[in-house]
Amino acid sequence: MAISETSFLYFIGGSKGGVGKSILSMILADFLTKFKNRKIILIESDTSNPDVGKTFAHNDDVEVLSLSLDNADGWIELVNYSEANKKDIVINSAARSGEAVEKFGGTLIGSLEELHRQLVSFWVINRQRDSIELLKKYMDIVPGELHVVRNTFYGEPQKFELFNGSKTKIEAEKRGATIDLPDLADRVTDDLYSNRLSVARAMETMPLGNRAELKRWRSAAWNKLNEIGIGNYQPQTEEKPSKKGDKS
Repeated sequence: MAISETSFLYFIGGSKGGVGKSILSMILADFLTKFKNRKIILIESDTSNPDVGKTFAHNDDVEVLSLSLDNADGWIELVNYSEANKKDIVINSAARSGEAVEKFGGTLIGSLEELHRQLVSFWVINRQRDSIELLKKYMDIVPGELHVVRNTFYGEPQKFELFNGSKTKIEAEKRGATIDLPDLADRVTDDLYSNRLSVARAMETMPLGNRAELKRWRSAAWNKLNEIGIGNYQPQTEEKPSKKGDKS
């Protein structure tokens, strides 16, 4: 009997630019490395503006790879890279990534079993109708565990009325959870991006007031991810075929 551990591939989607994919990618990478003590690979698929990748340029726990997923070659390379590396992978998708997933995502989805990887999707939404429609389209294409993230930068959870009362929410929660990404003060968010700081690095270098706000936000976000079991790894059991004469 062989015991092996499944690696995870976390896809951060939302399709719309500015919805909050980058900040979620940053805190997920921070959670996996600093809370769960994992070493990960971050794939920055927004090659024209790799803002998240730049924040981890000097982080030993995060290997950064810039990879365009706008074409078939990018998805082939993603599968090949996933086969050659056993670390968990976090993909920060680019705007309009839903179109690329629809065209080329089958390359990855069809390879997951052989890769011994579990796909976990996070779909970030705002309060607009098209955000929900893009989510539904993604759900029709991509199977497996999925968590919808209400970005509370756009308002308190109860203000996401279109999503909260939708059939899409009911269907999504059969596959995962709805979680709320806490809002982070603009001045701290701006510092993260303008100075290209990871959350961990910012906790060491920002002024005290900024660090206090970041610490509050980080703790709240970590709690959300921990509650839904992100980073909990259970070994898989693979039974070898029995030989002739073996008693069952």
